[in-house]
Formats: sequence, structure tokens, C-alpha cells
Amino acid sequence: MKLPHADSADICLLLEGTFPFVSGGVSSWVNQIIRGFPEYRFACCFVGSRREDYGEMKYELPENVVHLEVHYLHDAHREVKKAPLRGNPEMFEKVDRFHRAVRSRRVSRDRNRLFSELIAELGDHGALSEQAFLRSEASWNLISDSYRRYSRDPSFVDYFWTVRIMHAPIWTLQRIAENLIPAGMYHSISTGYAGFLGAMLKRRTGKPLLLTEHGIYTKERKIDLFQSEWISDNRGLAERNNAEMAYFREKWIHFFEELGRECYQAADQIVALYEANRLRQIQDGAPAERTRNIPNGINLPALQAIRARRGEAIPAVACLIGRVVPIKDVKTFLRAMRTLVNRLPAAEGWIAGPEDEDPEYAEECRALIQSLQLENHVHFLGFQKIADLLPKVGVVVLSSISEALPLVLLEGFAAGVPAVSTDVGSCRQLVEGFGEEDRALGKAGEVVSIANPEALGNAVADLLGDPRRWRAAQRAGIRRVERFYTQNVMFDAYRQLYGSLLSPTGGIRSVNGEDC
Repeated sequence: MKLPHADSADICLLLEGTFPFVSGGVSSWVNQIIRGFPEYRFACCFVGSRREDYGEMKYELPENVVHLEVHYLHDAHREVKKAPLRGNPEMFEKVDRFHRAVRSRRVSRDRNRLFSELIAELGDHGALSEQAFLRSEASWNLISDSYRRYSRDPSFVDYFWTVRIMHAPIWTLQRIAENLIPAGMYHSISTGYAGFLGAMLKRRTGKPLLLTEHGIYTKERKIDLFQSEWISDNRGLAERNNAEMAYFREKWIHFFEELGRECYQAADQIVALYEANRLRQIQDGAPAERTRNIPNGINLPALQAIRARRGEAIPAVACLIGRVVPIKDVKTFLRAMRTLVNRLPAAEGWIAGPEDEDPEYAEECRALIQSLQLENHVHFLGFQKIADLLPKVGVVVLSSISEALPLVLLEGFAAGVPAVSTDVGSCRQLVEGFGEEDRALGKAGEVVSIANPEALGNAVADLLGDPRRWRAAQRAGIRRVERFYTQNVMFDAYRQLYGSLLSPTGGIRSVNGEDC
């Protein structure tokens, strides 16, 4: 498929592993934002891991997406010259000074200025080119000295290759920044690699950078890294302490924390979806005065039409809407179904979402269904349109171990479906309300602790088995969405942000974080 190409755009979206190749919450939000602002010409810069990790596009591109380019950080194989280089010792000394500042966890103008100087030297002809990093004596000396000073792992080989693998995507991001089409502003939908690209672009072009974080990227990467099996842990059994993290796992976490900190420092405005995440951003290095909350919003008229199609009966159906991946903790949902079916034998559990992101995990879930003897009660539906799905659902279930402000709960409420959710992200706020006025609307379902299938199953059974309680939760959800979470409220907030950042005085900060 030929991708759209343009010479410039009003807004360039920086997208890591989301729209248009992955369906679900964040991607749906991106699609919603683009379609909500037809007056702007959008460019989309997609950054993924490897080509084979993604299939075809899951979304039809809106007409106002004038440019799409796709990059894979771990497919970028460039020919490397075999001849060794001496390198620039003075520049690698600056790298060492920057890393010492990073370890101190303190942010200053001097550190920001040093970062800008280093970024400027990453190109093929710079003192910190990819060739210099991979082949120079100065780079080798820095890595060797850092190993002697800081490493708690006995293997220099593992340390050396971890450093190289960890930093290699930076030069791919530099080439993307160097060749990306001009835009009036950049809008990154996460920190991580996309956010670091935004920081590079801010310092390279001086154009405004807006950051919207749906979840806290570093928190989600920590979860991934704790579960990963590819990171070396060279401690013997006698040396392992459950209170101490494996050195290389800790190193990767610090790396992603630093990517986020650089994005926070470069961004002109930083958006969280709810207050707890805004405070977490500040804790992680975001300047408080640049932060704000803009909750997700739903298309209320469309969902009201879906709600009108519901019958009077309460379907004995608990539905998990989302990707079949570990962070959604589908296995806890399946175990909760065993509890639910024990209490309500006619109940069904539906899983509506793609299985292709983690096929091994999906197979484990199918095997668990068999072991729980739930083959006649639990069904994988694949991707479903909510207009077809929600009128047939009695309770939306969210069993995740990490979320932000999930659209699926808001859409369910507006369509007349209460929810049972784990206590993650803003889910308690959505179900029970935030503030006196909101809480007065009542509870739109129940909230339970993470990884507690018995509590989850019983909470669903309590709702489905008590029509009066279910209808009270339905009314509360409808009222909460209509009052606080419409897309018109969200669009008004982003219209103001886009307008101010795209104005002639929108770039109010220099590349070093100082006022212009």
C-alpha cells in the first residue's frame, strides 16, 4: 500500500507502537483526535520495534492525514565500517558528564544545554556519530570505565552488549528527526522512543512540542521488563535477593526513565488524563507549571444510539474488551469466570479483542479455559465493533494490571453497561466518581484489587444477579459520562492547546528550557 506523502503538515503526531497498526484504546483516541480536527493537516510518524511485530493497518487513514511514515527501530541495519576510529575524547568526556548528571537525578539548565550539544553531534559527520559509538577508541574507553565504576554484574561482555543494544535506536531516531517533513508543531502520544524523538525535534527545529500520556510509559515498561526473560541475571542462586533488582533490568528501567525525563524537559505542554498521573509526571521530572489534565471523551450521540438498541432484559454476559496480552491479565478474567459460572450457571464470558500481538499468551489463555472446564461459557470473539457488541453485554469487565483512563469503560457507560474493574489507573474515579459532585451520582459498578479472580467474579455475579443494583449502576454510569467525559469537552481543550501552540508565539521556550 502506498503511504500518503506531503512536503509539510500542521501537526506531526509521534506514535510508538499504536495507530494505525495496532487497534485499541490509544489508537482509537488518536483516530478520534485526527477526525475531530479536520481543519488541521496531520502527519503521522509511526515508530515500532520490528516489521514482523505488526501486520496491516488496522485503521483507514482519515482524509486529513496527509503524510505517514513508518520506522522500525530494530530493523535499521546499516553497513558499519570495520576500520577502528580514534574518536573525539573531549566529546565522549561530555557524554560521561551527562551520564553523571543523569545518575544524580537532578535537572538543570546546564544539563539541558549539555544534552542539546550532544544531540547536535549525533549525525553521520558529528563527533558522536553511530560509527564513533560503535567503533571508536574513545567510546570503548568510556564503556570500559563506566563498567569499572558502576557495574554490579561480573560479565563485561553482557555489560558491553547491553549498552550497545540499549543506545542503538538513538541513531535511528536521529535520522528520522533529520529527514522528517516540516511541521508547525509536534504532538507525541507517549514518552519512550517517540517522546525522545519529540525532544530531538524540539531541539532541532525549535517548534512546539506537546506531550499527551495516556498511561505513564515508564511504569508500563517496568511491568514489561519485570516479566521479560531476555534480560541477563548473572547472579548465582545464593546471591539473589528478592528485594534487589537484577542489574541489567534496573539499567533498562533507568534508561527509559531518562528518555521520559528528556521529553518532559523539552515539551511545552504536558497532558495527563487524570490527577494521579499528572502528579506522577511531576515526580518523574515534568515541570509542574507545564502539566494539565484533559480526560478522554466519548462520542455521546453515537453511544446513545447504541444504548437505545438495548432490550429490557439484563444479558448474563461479562465481556472483556481489549487485546489478549499479559498487561490485560486475561487469565484473571478467565479464573473469575469460574467463580461467576459457579454462582450463575447461565453466565457467559466474552473476550473481544485481537489475539495476534502475543500468540503464545493467547494459547495459554485457551488452555486455561479447558483446564477450568469453561469451554461452553467463554468465547474469543476477536475484534468487534462496539455498536454490535455492547447491546448484548451485561457487564464490561476490566482485569488489567495497568491502565490510564480506559475508553472502554466510558463507552460502556454511555451505552448503558455497568463495569467491574481492577483498581488501576483512573478506574476507581470512573466507577465511583471523583469529587463530591461526581460521587453523588453513585457507583457505576464495582472496583476490586488486582489479580483477585474470586473478588472479580463475585462482583460481576452481584451485579448480574441483582436487577435493582444493576440498573442503579447503569444510571450512574450514564450520568457520569454525560456530565464529565464527552468528546466535545476534550476537543475544546485540545482546540485551545493546538491553537496556542501553533500561534506565532506558540514556541515560547528555547531548546534549553529557558524562556524566549
